Amino acid sequence: MIELIGIARSYGSHPAVSDVSFRLESGTFAVLLGPSGCGKSTLLRMIAGLETPDRGTIIISDREVAGAGHVPPESRKVGLVFQDLALFPNMTVAANIEFGLPVGESRSSRVDDMLRLLRLEALRDRLPHELSGGEQQRVAVARSLAPDPDVLLLDEPFANLDADLRGRVRGELIDILKQTGTTVIMVTHDREEAISAADELMIMLEGSVVQSGNPREVYEQPVNRAIGLLLGDGNVLDGRIKNEVVHCCIGDFPASGRPDGPCELFIRSEHLELSSDAPLSARVIGGAYYGHDALASLQLADGTALSIRQAHGDLPEVGSEIRIRANGPVCIFD
Repeated sequence: MIELIGIARSYGSHPAVSDVSFRLESGTFAVLLGPSGCGKSTLLRMIAGLETPDRGTIIISDREVAGAGHVPPESRKVGLVFQDLALFPNMTVAANIEFGLPVGESRSSRVDDMLRLLRLEALRDRLPHELSGGEQQRVAVARSLAPDPDVLLLDEPFANLDADLRGRVRGELIDILKQTGTTVIMVTHDREEAISAADELMIMLEGSVVQSGNPREVYEQPVNRAIGLLLGDGNVLDGRIKNEVVHCCIGDFPASGRPDGPCELFIRSEHLELSSDAPLSARVIGGAYYGHDALASLQLADGTALSIRQAHGDLPEVGSEIRIRANGPVCIFD
């Protein structure tokens, strides 16, 4: 459905997007995750046609829309939902949805379809300021879906909603979009949002997509420490490989095919566990309780700092000595 080949864009001497390539099949819900300023929104705007790449090719539904030539935004069959939603304040819900549709007899029935799909029938005659944040969000998505785009782009679509509303609205809209089979690329810097929504998770750092794949695979097997820490709490430790075994302060682990020498290890906080018969002793120096779980700060005898995440919210007492072991995947970085 959409393919990017070597896309790049600079502003003066600053490279905003550098050599980005990926391909998404029809119906994929892809999420582009990265910190603020890494180039996510610029990439989205180039796909939409609002910005022109300095180099590279964009193909949508087997049609080249950027590269040798430039297809204008209105001819790309791409929908875009901005962070601020950009609803017309003086237009009703129905009129906002109708705005981008071609003139014709089917216009009214298409609006009705969108009102029904997004559960907005009772709100069709209201103005945007008479709607809640979640209702405005659904109107913006309905307006973008109404012309039946090949690709729908969502730029931080839930950023302006408060925390309680955000989770519910996000779940509702993502379910609707997946039911329609729409190809979606959503930009976010919220890791929970990205991991829970994505069929394909793409990590963007400093203008480049540095890892992509199934969210579980990317979470459990990050290719570097930056991605590991971007996606959740973890421990970065110094290690040394000898004879395809890596030795570090929390134990020895297989390092098949890796040459001897120094390395870094990364292990998620939830992949350490407390056990009375575990081989490693640590002192509890702090912690935080989150309700559904807890994160304890530890220190080993050699001064190494660790964090361990406990399901069920059980926090060991600060100052106590506990015993821990690794019980999950350990990533090895050069």
